[in-house]
Parts: sequence; C-alpha cells; structure tokens
Amino acid sequence: MFFVVILFLCFVFFLMIRRPPRSTQSRSSAASDVYKRQVLRELKQQKPKLPVLILSMYPEEHYAVRVLRAGASGYLTKSSAPDELISAIRKVASGRKYISSTLAERLTYELDRDADRPMHEVLSDREYQVMHMISTGKSVKEIAEALGLSVKTVSTYRSRIMEKMNMKNNAEIVLYAVQNKLID
Repeated sequence: MFFVVILFLCFVFFLMIRRPPRSTQSRSSAASDVYKRQVLRELKQQKPKLPVLILSMYPEEHYAVRVLRAGASGYLTKSSAPDELISAIRKVASGRKYISSTLAERLTYELDRDADRPMHEVLSDREYQVMHMISTGKSVKEIAEALGLSVKTVSTYRSRIMEKMNMKNNAEIVLYAVQNKLID
C-alpha cells in the first residue's frame, strides 16, 4: 500500500511539473489545458490502472469534469484541507474515484438540467478546439498546421463535430458559434 501511494504521488508530481513543448507555451491557456489533459490521457494509456489524483490551483467548476473524463481518479484544489487530501489519496489508491461533496452536488444539478445543455458541451476538448477554429474562418489545412495534426485527422474531427451537433456544413458551425457567443 505504501509503495502504491509513493508511486501515485510521483505521477501526480510528474503531471504538475511537466511542461509543454516550446511550441505550446506561447499558445493560449485553453491550448495549454488541452495539452495537460492530453498528457493525462497518454499516461492512462501507458498505465491504465494507475490512480491519478489531480491537485490544481484551478476551481473544480472549471476543470474537474474534464480531467475526470480524461482519466483522472480524482480532483482537488490546492486550497483543500489537508484531511481532505489524505482522504482523497486513500480513496484513489484503493481503486475508487474521488470527488468533493461540492462537485458531487454540482454534478447532480447538471444531470437535472442536461436537456438544456448547449450542443457544444458534448464535444471533446479537441473537437471543441477544432470547432472554434472553424468558426473563426480557418481552413482544415490551417487548423492542421496550427495543431500539428494531419489534414485527415482534422477532417475527421470536423465530421464528428457536425455529426454530434447535427450540422451539415461550416456555415452552420459559424452560425452556431456566433449565436452562442463562442467567438467575437
């Protein structure tokens, strides 16, 4: 048990200190957040059973659900009480998930209002990023170059976006983004 906690803490530390490559450091914080979740996904692909507890300075309401979807076993803010941190470590080390009571309450509220949920919230982080870039007028080739992806991969993301949001073309994506104030 002690070894598992130490290994777990090493990976938490790794996620906290790992810096994105220089090309992503100049990007927006949204791009940086996508990168951090990608690191988590890669870690979970290599070690799927490894429990990962995210300790972050960002409020739960902004990031917790996204990192849990990316594979984290729990999420705490740095302002959490030490007892809560210990409880969270024990819970994820035993193979369970940890969320705070505040987040649990928020999630149950979100389930109640799922019908009113905007369509773009069903998109993955990368799909949302591609949708945003499409809505600002970027071509598939420009998006591919900016994100370091192939044109085919970006086209696949575009297809998924249109399928999930029940749209037929880029004009509908732009209209949706403008109507929902996702772009200026």
